[in-house]
Formats: sequence, structure tokens, C-alpha cells
Amino acid sequence: MSGADRDALPFGVVGFAADTIVQVYNATEARMSGLDPATVVGVPFFDAVAQCMNNFMVAQRFEDEPELDDIFPYVLTLRMRPTKVRLRLLATVAAPRRYVLIER
Repeated sequence: MSGADRDALPFGVVGFAADTIVQVYNATEARMSGLDPATVVGVPFFDAVAQCMNNFMVAQRFEDEPELDDIFPYVLTLRMRPTKVRLRLLATVAAPRRYVLIER
């Protein structure tokens, strides 16, 4: 998918490598989170961008489950009032990048 196509999606897309360094941060997520992609790309997602996801429900699953495709309700709490969202976690051994999709 091209960057323009990814930016046109109605939900946030965050793609990161196995070391959690952010490689993809679409325009929708930037707008909804208030974070500039230039400050997010290249930094550890769970340590520096989304500390509220650095737990057993999200971050640990990427470590424990090499094949992952799950959707579940979640509450974002960092840098904002608590916000109910749906997360989709995607990972496969066939691809080097992992994804968190965020629907607000």
C-alpha cells in the first residue's frame, strides 16, 4: 500500500520493526494523536510513543505470538483523556513489520 493510500484510511496505522522502532505512522493517526510523524518515526513505539500500550495486552503479545491478528477494545490514556478505541494487532513471521491499527 502506498503512503498516500495509507494516509487516506479512516483509522490509525502504526508499523514498526521487531525492535519496535516506528517505520510507518499514517496521517490519520498523526491527526488523532496530535503527534507529528517526524517525531515518531525512528523511535521505539512502546517506550517513547505509546507507553500506555507497553503492557501484556499489547506489547507483550508481539513478543509472545509470532502470528497475530486480533481485534479488541482498549482505552488509550497517554497524553489525553481516556479514549475508547478498537485495536487490531497484526504480525506474521513472513513479514518484518508489525502493525497496530487504531480505530477511534
